Amino acid sequence: MTKEIQNFITYMCEVKQISKNTELSYERDLRKMSVFLQEQGVASVSDVTSTNLNAYILYLEKEGRKPSTISRSIASMKAFFGYLQKKNYVNQNPAEGLKAPKIEKKMPAILTTEETVKLLEQLSGSSPKELRDKAMLELLYATGIRVSELIALKLSDINISMEYLTCRDAHRERIIPFGGIAREAIENYLDLGRPKLIKDESCDLLFTNCSGGEMSRQGFWKIIKCCGKKAGITSEITPHTLRHSFAAHLVSNGADLKSVQEMLGHSDISTTQIYAQVNQNRIREVYAKTHPRG
Repeated sequence: MTKEIQNFITYMCEVKQISKNTELSYERDLRKMSVFLQEQGVASVSDVTSTNLNAYILYLEKEGRKPSTISRSIASMKAFFGYLQKKNYVNQNPAEGLKAPKIEKKMPAILTTEETVKLLEQLSGSSPKELRDKAMLELLYATGIRVSELIALKLSDINISMEYLTCRDAHRERIIPFGGIAREAIENYLDLGRPKLIKDESCDLLFTNCSGGEMSRQGFWKIIKCCGKKAGITSEITPHTLRHSFAAHLVSNGADLKSVQEMLGHSDISTTQIYAQVNQNRIREVYAKTHPRG
């Protein structure tokens, strides 16, 4: 089954042009499934039945896996066996009838405007690293892009004079504006920080690590955690928290959902609508706390 999984991953990367994160998720999910099936005596993809796959789902549930994790595994299996059917490795897709568990939609964790300002104020130093960190956080909050998109930005993706960046993924590109504060942070970094971090003049990455190479998501995670601790923010902060905060703050200040959807790169506006719900919940909280008859 290992060979078929590798062929599937190669196909998805080269033909469907999936992201690196999606590639890793597919590979992780399918290898775990393969180990389970082999332990059950099922070694060939042609021998896999819907009963085998349902047994695997039950196994994941007994392991205490979250519904979102199980849903992702089911999506991986459907894509994998759909590919095998298309390539005539199997006669039918045994994963076709699998049903994903219901996932309760949780409200995204967001920072208040005050907390966001405190977080961003923690970076006021003048060392190359501090200038880089300041530019990264300001740009992340100014645009709402994903961390994976932030660390992949090239110099050519930033138009400083017009104050916008171009964000690309496998299927599309989107233009996102940013404001004067982010612009100033980026200019300071480009003038005084980046030249001292890069080791190769031909490097086209906008942000690099201290060795002049590509930054990791884990490295950025540490930066934002450290800033949150210094700012005295007790709630858990992740890089995605700034993305959620960006969207929620725009909506609360009157931005239309369609524009926010475009900036976030959501394919479906229903994903963006949760930020309107966050805003409604906040209005209710304010009313309950401040109205004399609340």
